Amino acid sequence: MSYEIGGEASDQRLAAQLAPSLALLAAVRNTRNITRAAERLGIPQPTVSRRLAALSEVVGAPLTQPDGRGVRLTRAGEILAASAARALTVVETGVRQTREEIAPDSGHVVLGFLHLLGRWLVPSLLHGFRAGHPGVRFSLVQGSRQHVLDRLAGGELDLALVAPLPDDPALDGFALSEQELLLSVPEAHPLARRRRIRVAELADEPFVTLEHGYGLRQIVDDLCAAAGFEPKIAFESQESDTARGLVAAGLGVALLPHFAGASPAGVVEVPLSPRVSRTIGAAWRAGEQLTPAVRTFRDYVRANGTRYA
Repeated sequence: MSYEIGGEASDQRLAAQLAPSLALLAAVRNTRNITRAAERLGIPQPTVSRRLAALSEVVGAPLTQPDGRGVRLTRAGEILAASAARALTVVETGVRQTREEIAPDSGHVVLGFLHLLGRWLVPSLLHGFRAGHPGVRFSLVQGSRQHVLDRLAGGELDLALVAPLPDDPALDGFALSEQELLLSVPEAHPLARRRRIRVAELADEPFVTLEHGYGLRQIVDDLCAAAGFEPKIAFESQESDTARGLVAAGLGVALLPHFAGASPAGVVEVPLSPRVSRTIGAAWRAGEQLTPAVRTFRDYVRANGTRYA
């Protein structure tokens, strides 16, 4: 076992010595000519010759040999050069990604958000931002509030749009707007004729709610607990549109944000008394150095998000 460990350490030291010249080996392999390899790398021809000689000395065997008016790699040189070419491909990909990350106009933003915010807020923000930063790429992740916040905390997201904002010292954020929540009831329901409804009046009503982990579900549970009862859950969903459809079918009532435009067929929205709302905002990991692209988008959301939210 000690021999294997020593061998690995020796290989690592040799690899560290060879690493700075990987591009040189790959260039010689491709061009089969010292002069053209030097031109490709932008270094003098004598420097290429000296580095090849030094590499051969480090390896302990010749890496090149004359071949007519050019050179060709020896078997040992070919093995190293093939590995160098594969390694350089990986490094070049990393360089490209790094360049994109640090350039605000060609970076990458991984944005998480609630399903409901994908209906209007996220498309509006992206449309406005991309007008001035067309080269920035976005990866979009949708899910429940808890799912989005878990991925944000785990480093999988750069920025998250959620409601309500998290009360977590590990996260920073800012509010965009207050969104009123209304009681959605079937149009034939007696409560549909009311101007306002108190939560306590809903103790005997079957509820259509979102699943645990969604911010709306937590709000419903907290409101009912404050009113002195536990909600009777008839159906749980992952989408507010599905919940509205179940309400329209007469299967229960639901606490949901105002439906943009006219209320959907079969559903009446009734305000609660006192008024109930939730805060929509943006969050990111506290103390983290954001890439310029992420920082630029975050600042755009801060400056413009209130007119869309």
